[in-house]
Amino acid sequence: MSIEPHPAQGVRARHWIGALALVTNLGWVSAASAAMADNAHRSRIAQIDLITYQTGVKDVVVILGSLPAGDAMAGTGNIAIPTLTGMMLDRGTKSLDKFQIADKLDNVGAQISFGVGTQSLEIRAKCLKKDLPLVLGLIAMELKEPALSAAEFAKAKQQFAGSLQASLQNTGPRAQEAFARAIFPEGHPNRPHTTEEYLAATRTAELGELKSFHAKFIGPSHMTLVLAGDVPTAVVQDEVSKDFAGWAGGQDYVRPAAPAAPGAAQRITVPLKDKPSASVIIGQPTGLVYRDPDALALRVGTAVLGRGFTGRLMGTVRDREGLTYGIGAAVAEDSIADGDFAVSASFAPALLERGVESTRRVILAWWTDGVTDAELNAHKQGIIGSYRVSLSTAGGVAGTILASVQRGLDLTWLDGYPQAIRELTRDQVNRAIRTHLDPQDMTLVEAGSVTAPVPPTAPASPAR
Repeated sequence: MSIEPHPAQGVRARHWIGALALVTNLGWVSAASAAMADNAHRSRIAQIDLITYQTGVKDVVVILGSLPAGDAMAGTGNIAIPTLTGMMLDRGTKSLDKFQIADKLDNVGAQISFGVGTQSLEIRAKCLKKDLPLVLGLIAMELKEPALSAAEFAKAKQQFAGSLQASLQNTGPRAQEAFARAIFPEGHPNRPHTTEEYLAATRTAELGELKSFHAKFIGPSHMTLVLAGDVPTAVVQDEVSKDFAGWAGGQDYVRPAAPAAPGAAQRITVPLKDKPSASVIIGQPTGLVYRDPDALALRVGTAVLGRGFTGRLMGTVRDREGLTYGIGAAVAEDSIADGDFAVSASFAPALLERGVESTRRVILAWWTDGVTDAELNAHKQGIIGSYRVSLSTAGGVAGTILASVQRGLDLTWLDGYPQAIRELTRDQVNRAIRTHLDPQDMTLVEAGSVTAPVPPTAPASPAR
């Protein structure tokens, strides 16, 4: 499961159990526009960055949270430990077993789940307003004092290994893994280990390693907790203060010393037998984090290329040439570290070469000629409209708030985002595309029943 805080953000969550997946203030926000920011109540309680937001929904509250305890925090240790830690959190506490927790939640129709992504442990919950004390108390117990029993650890290892085995034959995850490993250098938090390495690490993982990881990383010092819906702020603050009292620890996110730089173009084949379609990714690192000045312009330009049915890729590769059912482009993995630009598509093996050629041709024309004023204006309206629609639900509001905090943005960004989109000019967008991308340097990954790979090629780029 993944949650997109707003339509301009691509999210690729890895090893999620049930998860979220997650710009400086560039003069976007005026005092008159700060309606959402003014309605958000933010405080630091028990070291937690606590944010509540009242929406029009009655009696229902959505809870989203995150803290730095994702795959990147494994460091030189066992790489399976972060995900296994997340899997163990809802398997009983020192005072309640997993069945007692399930009964308490089932009796009130509430839900709690945890997931592990590239950098974050994510918390997701939903309940009725009257049951907030119960649910917040359970979340606190699961984070602070999980049972971490040997029997449940053995089951978690088996389940994680099973999910990894299944993903070995899934063309999408295999393509994404190969792509990220090709474009991000060793030591970069967005560079994943291979699925085979995760499998080997899962088999050798020890409970003592997990307990040490929990003690070091599962703490409140960099935790954000967002509640949206029919939220009684004073009650929530009191409950969090009580339930999380005495909890300490936690680490900051991993930020690379330097952004990833584009390398020479590569063509990588991941052969998988008997697949009806091949997953294809074409892209490169952007060198940008979300808060960088050019990041929003690049995202909007990428939307013109590949956002939904109105993007150029769908219009040409799918509708006009009939080579695929689905193709799109996104900028992703840039909330905390610098991210990537990627075009993703699926092609029947017999149409693979034509599909790749068509895709490259559209990318090159987009990069060379830039976006038009008509395209830019149309996509601005679509992005702003989708953003506003996403804020019509408590979950959408909570997800957007959490994403802005993870990106290091002030909550005034919630109100400034639509105006920031409106103010982007065609020159800004096209300059961002030409500055941070180059089709000549893009990596191509094909995963599936690929029988005739060709040597690395890339379209020639016009002189800058």
